[in-house]
Amino acid sequence: MVTQLDLAALDATTHRSALTQRRRDRMARIEPRGAREHTARERVELLVDAGSFVEITPLRTADGKGTGVLTGWGRVDGRSVVVIAHDAAVASGAIGAVFASAVVKAQRLAIDRGFPIVYLNDSGGARVPDGVFALHGCGEIFTLNVVAQRRVPQISVILGPCAGAAAYSPALTDWTIMVKGHGHMFLTGPDIVKAATGEDATSDEIGGSQLHTVKSGVAHLEVEDEAAALAETRRLLSFLPSHAGAPMPVVDAVEPDAEAVSALPFVVPEKASVVFDMNQVLDGVLDEGERFELMPEHARSILTVLGRLDGRPVGIIANQPAARGGILDSLASVKAARFVEFCGRFGLPVVTFVDVPGFLPGTVEEGRGVITHGAKLLKAYIESSAPVLTVVVRKAYGGAYIAMGAKSLGADFQWAWSNAEIAVMGPGGAVTLLHRRALAAADDPITLRDELAAEYREEVARPYIAAESGIVDDVIVPEETRGRLSDALRMLTAGQA
Repeated sequence: MVTQLDLAALDATTHRSALTQRRRDRMARIEPRGAREHTARERVELLVDAGSFVEITPLRTADGKGTGVLTGWGRVDGRSVVVIAHDAAVASGAIGAVFASAVVKAQRLAIDRGFPIVYLNDSGGARVPDGVFALHGCGEIFTLNVVAQRRVPQISVILGPCAGAAAYSPALTDWTIMVKGHGHMFLTGPDIVKAATGEDATSDEIGGSQLHTVKSGVAHLEVEDEAAALAETRRLLSFLPSHAGAPMPVVDAVEPDAEAVSALPFVVPEKASVVFDMNQVLDGVLDEGERFELMPEHARSILTVLGRLDGRPVGIIANQPAARGGILDSLASVKAARFVEFCGRFGLPVVTFVDVPGFLPGTVEEGRGVITHGAKLLKAYIESSAPVLTVVVRKAYGGAYIAMGAKSLGADFQWAWSNAEIAVMGPGGAVTLLHRRALAAADDPITLRDELAAEYREEVARPYIAAESGIVDDVIVPEETRGRLSDALRMLTAGQA
């Protein structure tokens, strides 16, 4: 005789089997197409700590199929992170109404709870059959990209095509990592470009990682494969707080490399025109260990680096004399401004190392709007609510001196090395302007110019006038730099985690 209990057990088994089958169907692995190495789920699992991912609404579908996106949360080095991964196995990851709804739900979770967002992008753009509903959904995603900017770090990883509407979301996030040869970002692909303009261009030429990390600056790091992209994303997150106002991921302090410390007093050549690698200065000042350089191949005359000082993450802006003499131009100004602005939003102290000959002159730069772009850098420093510490290690001339985190822009402390020069222009240009008549009348104008330039350098450009007036807090020798920065940073961050 079948009892009520037997019937209940049979029903439970049936329901359990139905759920198991639905889960199996939903999570069935579909072999990645083309150059893709992993499925969307495998990408997420490579990114987060093992076994930590929890999917949001895993059974949701669109037209009986998956949504085309995997959303949920997991942990990276033990800290919660929201992950949004496009699933190219479903309609090529196209953004439809249901797709957008899922993304928006995940974005709101991250904003409300204060979790960083990682977008794993691989999408052909808006879903054509969804029409205006797809476009409306894209707009909602973009809106929350902007809302999230003031709250949580956002990182986009380009693992496949990001075409049309799918390219805008990465541009609204903080940092974009692209896989070489696989990741592409463009508003219109090769076929449409050919039809509209007659131009023959490949996906790499229109929107490849080389274009965007070297020339356009749309993306900020190029890597070789998917695994490297996800590993670099984890490394980038290790320097960042979970949200604005959150405790910094502080680690045990590590002294700089002893050899780099010993070499520090001799790294910077006395002559202002002789190049050197600013990384040697960073080696002798910052904690030994990994640093994370963003945009290393774009606008190379400026360095934008995440590192640590006394175990605390800091953002480093530095002129790079080894690349175009460390000069500021339009691209370098935008690159530096973006980095300073990001650090300011999330409380990362900004440490600036200055060796700048000025802004690049000429019709080309003026035509590119160097005035406006340089002003963006001024604005970023002025608006920064994070600690700002500045060290002039050699020359700092003209408006570029101001733009590189000067005290007048709100730097908390500014120091100058004893061999530094701070002036409206370099000694050579200054004496040519100030002593034009004497030089024109001289029997040996070159010798006279050199003598006048040496006099100008010692009497006008050396940092003691700035220090005596309080514009520079002190004149120091190179080996004192780490101690001054560390002491100031401890004071400015006292009481913070």
